[in-house]
Amino acid sequence: MFSSPAATAVISLAFGRYILEPFFIQCEIPELAIKLITAVGITVVMVLNSMSVSWSTRIQIFLTFCKLTAILIIIVPGVMQLIKGQTQHFKDAFSGRDASVMGLPLAFYYGMYAYAGWFYLNFVTEEVHNPEKTIPLAICISMAIVTIGYVLTNVAYFTTISAEELGLLDAVAVLSRLKRSQLHPHFSPIRLFYVASREGHLPEILSMIHVRKHTPLPAVIVLHPLTIIMLFCGDLYSLLSFLSFARWLFIGLAVAGLIYLRYKRPDMHRPFKVPLFIPALFSFTCLFMVALSLYSDPFSTGIGFIITLTGVPAYYLFIIWDKKPKWFRRASGRITRTLQIILEVVPEEDCH
Repeated sequence: MFSSPAATAVISLAFGRYILEPFFIQCEIPELAIKLITAVGITVVMVLNSMSVSWSTRIQIFLTFCKLTAILIIIVPGVMQLIKGQTQHFKDAFSGRDASVMGLPLAFYYGMYAYAGWFYLNFVTEEVHNPEKTIPLAICISMAIVTIGYVLTNVAYFTTISAEELGLLDAVAVLSRLKRSQLHPHFSPIRLFYVASREGHLPEILSMIHVRKHTPLPAVIVLHPLTIIMLFCGDLYSLLSFLSFARWLFIGLAVAGLIYLRYKRPDMHRPFKVPLFIPALFSFTCLFMVALSLYSDPFSTGIGFIITLTGVPAYYLFIIWDKKPKWFRRASGRITRTLQIILEVVPEEDCH
């Protein structure tokens, strides 16, 4: 659960750096300035998601269009440079690079982070019409668009900048004057907190929505301080290592669980199937990289592992411990009702 605020903090830190980079071309950007502007951006997004679902969705669609337009602005001049024969930076572009096995987890995490948006679709499954067909189709189409867009963007970079220059830059796009970054206007992890609460994995209050605005206000309020804490407790790369460890550990375990259920419950309804070797290979790769990262970068991944273990007592408290004493149930009920009054929230079914 802590990987979601960390992921939001990583995206937000990239936003903060790109926002400030044009004002610090001749010098290094102070880290505190990046984190302060990032905190402001996170707060604005939190307020937006608390005020209106429809407005956050509209702005999300608009900024996605702007992002794709910016990528095209990068790609088109890059293609023109290729046509003119600007290919000198492609020669021996990967020579002299460290290709040790210990560097694989970091390369895997950083590379897969760019393509990790596919699993966010699972957060909105119940809101999608005909998800059995729509979600696999959406994943395939979006992955193809992202792959083509990212590959061509990097090709465009190499028509202008050498590999050595790329390695020295914190914000490649600012140097090329072509790319712009923005903070995502929608807290996707909000849905994760909301559904986990509805399923009984988190306190009940997190599954409630505002009586008039119909926004998941309690989940937003909880996610915001967690994200700010993550923001000020680490830098971009340590947060990325931490969240990637937790993310790919649970993705690998989830896929392994699906393989287990294929044998344990073969008659279970399955909207679609894939050949078994695909999830087996995927799960093995995820878990192998996670295990290797514990050895190659024990500090960052170790912190991620320790924070992940904090979910064990929470799981015991909310899931396993079903015979809670009366005083505990009364106290939690009073707290829930008090928060309902203060935040003006109710269960979703009571708003209809």
